[in-house]
Amino acid sequence: MKNNFVIYSTEEEFPKERVKALEKAMYGFVESDVRLAVEFVFVDGEEIRRLNRETRQTDRVTDVLSFPTLDGICGLKLKKKDYLCDVDEEGNLFVGSIVVCLDRAREQAEEYGHSFERELHYLLVHGIMHCLGYDHERDEDRKVMRAQEERILGKLGVTRTEE
Repeated sequence: MKNNFVIYSTEEEFPKERVKALEKAMYGFVESDVRLAVEFVFVDGEEIRRLNRETRQTDRVTDVLSFPTLDGICGLKLKKKDYLCDVDEEGNLFVGSIVVCLDRAREQAEEYGHSFERELHYLLVHGIMHCLGYDHERDEDRKVMRAQEERILGKLGVTRTEE
């Protein structure tokens, strides 16, 4: 069975239509017998700097932080029975939280010459990939992760040449 993604986010920072579009783009990305859930949290520079310092011992503002709840799941079929402690009250398998600094996303959009929406979607998809076990520490892993990110962004119609 292919999974459905559920995204928890506030309407103010990431409107419901964007949430639904991203959930649809993620449909079938991971084979699973349970719906997968992620949480989006949007913060300012001061808050992400605090989180970065406390969780990664890096005292600087960053664009996105991911907090996966499951280890070693990249490429695996996820079965609800294997992760019962990580199933939320709605019956979804919670795979993690993604924290995005909106200030930094705006700065990077301008710096990279594309829209804020493109940058925000990229950061959210990047965070989801981390919550699903993808990484970019080694070149070969980075290539795989980037290809998957671009695949999802393509489904959203969000490309590098947007605007």
